[in-house]
Amino acid sequence: MVPPESGSRGIRAGRPRLGGRDAATPRPASPAVSKKRVLFVCIGNSCRSQMAEAFALAYGSDVMEVHSAGLSPAPLIAPLTKTVLAEKNLHTGAQYPKSLDFVSHQPFDIVVNMSGATLDMPPARMLEWPVKDPIGQKPEVYRDVATQIESLVMRLILELRTPSR
Repeated sequence: MVPPESGSRGIRAGRPRLGGRDAATPRPASPAVSKKRVLFVCIGNSCRSQMAEAFALAYGSDVMEVHSAGLSPAPLIAPLTKTVLAEKNLHTGAQYPKSLDFVSHQPFDIVVNMSGATLDMPPARMLEWPVKDPIGQKPEVYRDVATQIESLVMRLILELRTPSR
C-alpha cells in the first residue's frame, strides 16, 4: 500500500465512498427462525439416517434440531458410513444407532422416511426419500448414497430457511 501524501485525509485520501454500508450503521435484524424438529429414519440407523443426521447437523443446525432412528437398529454405525462422511470432513461424533421406540415419545415437525416401510407418526409432516440402502455394498455405492442424501438434506435446509409467505 502506498502511504498517503502529507495533508491527505486518512486512508481514503478524499476518495468518495462506494455506497456500501457504513460500519457504524447496524444491520437490520434477521427474522428469528424457529427450529424444526426433524427425524431421519431408515432400517438399521447405521447408514442412510446417520448420513442425513451428520449432513443436517453440519449444514442446518440453525433451522433444525436433528435426530435419527432405525426400525431395527444395528449394533454400530457402518464403518463405510464413517469413512464416507470423513471424506467430506464430517464425523459421526456422538451419534449411535437408535430404535424408533427410543424417539417415538418425542414430537417431530418433520419425519424423513428412507426405510421404505410405512411409518405412522402423526402429526408430523412425512417426507419419503427413496434412497438405496448401501449396507454390504462397495465404497462407491456409499459415496453415491451420501451424495444423494447430502443433496436432499440441503434442499430441505433451503426450504426451511425460506420464509413462508
